[in-house]
Amino acid sequence: MKFSLVWLKRYIETEATVEEVAATLNAIGLEVEGIEDPAARLAGFRVARVLTAARHPDADKLQVLTVDTGDGDPLQVVCGAPNARAGLVGVLGLPGATVPANGMVLKVAAVRGVESNGMMCSTRELELGDDHDGIIELPEDAPVGTDFAAYHGASPIIEVAITPNRPDCMGLFGIARDLAAAGLGTLKPMKVEPVEGTFPCPVEIRTDDPEGCPAFYGRVIKGVKNGPSPQWLQDQLLSAGQRPISALVDITNYLMLGHGRPAHAYDLARLSGPVVARRARDGETVVALNEKSYTLDGEMTVIADDSGVHDIAGIMGGEHSGCSDETTDVLLEIAYFDPVRIAKTGRKLNLTSDARSRFERGIDPQFLDTGLDYLTTLIQMICGGEASHVVRAGAAPATPRIVHFEPGLTEQLGGVVVKPEEQQRILEALGFSVVVEEANFDKAWAVTVPGWRPDIDGAPDIVEEVVRIHGLDKVESVALPRADGVALPTATAMQQLERRVRRAAAARGMHEAVTWSFLPEAEAAAFADGEGPLWTLSNPISEDMKVMRPSLLPGLLSAARRNLDRGAASLRLFEIGRRYLRGKAGMSDERLTLGVVLAGEKTPRGWASGKATAFDAFDAKGEVLALLAEAGAPADKLQVMGEAGPQFHPGQSATLRLGPKNVLARFGMIHPGVAKQFDIDGPVALAEIYLDAIPAKKGAASFARIKYAPPALQAITRDFAFLVPAETPAGDLVRLVQGADKANIVSARLFDDFRGTGVPEGQKSLALEVTLQPQEKSYKEEDLKAIADKVTAAAAKLGAVLRG
Repeated sequence: MKFSLVWLKRYIETEATVEEVAATLNAIGLEVEGIEDPAARLAGFRVARVLTAARHPDADKLQVLTVDTGDGDPLQVVCGAPNARAGLVGVLGLPGATVPANGMVLKVAAVRGVESNGMMCSTRELELGDDHDGIIELPEDAPVGTDFAAYHGASPIIEVAITPNRPDCMGLFGIARDLAAAGLGTLKPMKVEPVEGTFPCPVEIRTDDPEGCPAFYGRVIKGVKNGPSPQWLQDQLLSAGQRPISALVDITNYLMLGHGRPAHAYDLARLSGPVVARRARDGETVVALNEKSYTLDGEMTVIADDSGVHDIAGIMGGEHSGCSDETTDVLLEIAYFDPVRIAKTGRKLNLTSDARSRFERGIDPQFLDTGLDYLTTLIQMICGGEASHVVRAGAAPATPRIVHFEPGLTEQLGGVVVKPEEQQRILEALGFSVVVEEANFDKAWAVTVPGWRPDIDGAPDIVEEVVRIHGLDKVESVALPRADGVALPTATAMQQLERRVRRAAAARGMHEAVTWSFLPEAEAAAFADGEGPLWTLSNPISEDMKVMRPSLLPGLLSAARRNLDRGAASLRLFEIGRRYLRGKAGMSDERLTLGVVLAGEKTPRGWASGKATAFDAFDAKGEVLALLAEAGAPADKLQVMGEAGPQFHPGQSATLRLGPKNVLARFGMIHPGVAKQFDIDGPVALAEIYLDAIPAKKGAASFARIKYAPPALQAITRDFAFLVPAETPAGDLVRLVQGADKANIVSARLFDDFRGTGVPEGQKSLALEVTLQPQEKSYKEEDLKAIADKVTAAAAKLGAVLRG
């Protein structure tokens, strides 16, 4: 919320500077987001009088002015404004000044051959209004030579972030009340005299939706003269970021910004029959003031007459019944709407407004009559007119909330000692009514909550009010008690696993991505894998973010596409996060997963190969095996089985399992159809590791790896080449060989797969490198022969024959 210091001082008597106001606002919990000084933007602009005005010799629409700037020697200025004339007092921008509207720096320049020493300015050029038909005309007695900023009274503008729990500060009067309670000045009470109407209201007003609109008050004012609002009113609205429209509209906005109370003025000539607050009918439409059409339903409250809907209640008025310069009779509406109904309607229509932001937070239900009288007074003062009697349909909630409070709670909950007398002063300054029994002053208080504070619900809320006004900076920082000794580790085994795998993936040259947990329904369905119905949100951020992700791969593929579209040649992305499945009894089943996407060029083209090399399924498998080993999975015992799923290319994908049912990972190349769905060209390798499926080591409290000293004796290697049936998976042979002699064989690695000359039809030659690690003594020939026999015997179980 933005406001000027001048406007603030309409509500509080204070000599505080803008810096002191900002410091106090921050201290009491109203965060200042920025301070703007309009005077700085108007530097270099001066009140000046036009002495002479003559036609430009080479341009019919330009004049050559002689301008008195108060410095003695008049300046020559070329001007094209139609109202420029001798004797006019206006605003001159001197060379070196910057025009606020467009950032142009003024300088001495020749205009059609005539030297011009600055520019006479319009309201729009100085961002003081929308008028651009002529230059500013100041009163005859305006002091020539004075800086325009000083003459205009440009006031600093403060922007404050209002949290959702402070609806009272959605009006400037509420902010002034807080500042006065904090000791920055004296609050000026709002004095509004009741306006007695002189004739019965000619319009029937009623509420047919007492739940959505419990109270609907209104009156007619005849004979008003609409037009531009006074300059003081325009200045205040501009300081708040509001564009002045017309006097009638500006007055309602002034009430809303000043007191947090939205209201509306209808052109009476455009209404037909009774004006009613009712439920909308399914399919009804209305064109709002933002010139957009909205389709309504029966859960929404509207203001309507016999001709149809004129107002989306509490959110935005309709275009048809808005006031114009021709308006002479108006119907003023001020109502209380249910905050929940307003919030739901706004979300359904995706419509935000200043009125909605106030109604859905909760406004003071007791401000209806005062607000209507104040609105009437301002309209009659500025636009004239004669007011009717007030019509009151329904009644606003009026039951006061009383909170039982003990002053000792402030120290107990807030950690600061505040005298009971000071606590009472603070609460009463904030508008609370405090009833205290003298005999029990330090114990039981009955605190009545004012209507403008719907956020106050109990005694802890009262403590918060006392502490923030007393000073949050006065709350002492006290460390929590800590037991002696070394702190115990707090990370769980799964958290340790997640950190270790994240570091390992980054160390392998991959970049971490963080994608949304929400997906478009089509992308989520493509990776559902029959895990049950998708988790669909009832209130999504957008249509493209309505389903909880069943896999990390769709988000990574979208990230890869964005990077490839922007010229990335090679992508190695990973993400650690949770995928969301439906568990038992409708509960969410969240599973920790690591996703990997390899796209683009694995190696760029070079002089040796001549062309770039793309990623393939074996690259994905290599990453998976390395990360599984880092996670503590028994990589040497994993089985390569089956296809990875319909998202992967047939024949170019597989799963890694511990046994037939426990799937630890899947990897492979993307299916062409899925690549087309994600608009990705070129080969892409995918992998997904199910970290929650990795079994914990027996007897281990965590996944921490066992540290050991390197063996004293050097390892040796032996190569074996076997003839096996062509359909035999190489991984099966590797596992059998590695398990042939666990005491001596450290690892087995496939390094050749040959099919061709010398290899019988229907067979293939698989060559393995076997690493042997002696323990207490070096191997002798007979030891190596015994190990080789065990390897040959193990391979024979697959029908493998040692190749001669």
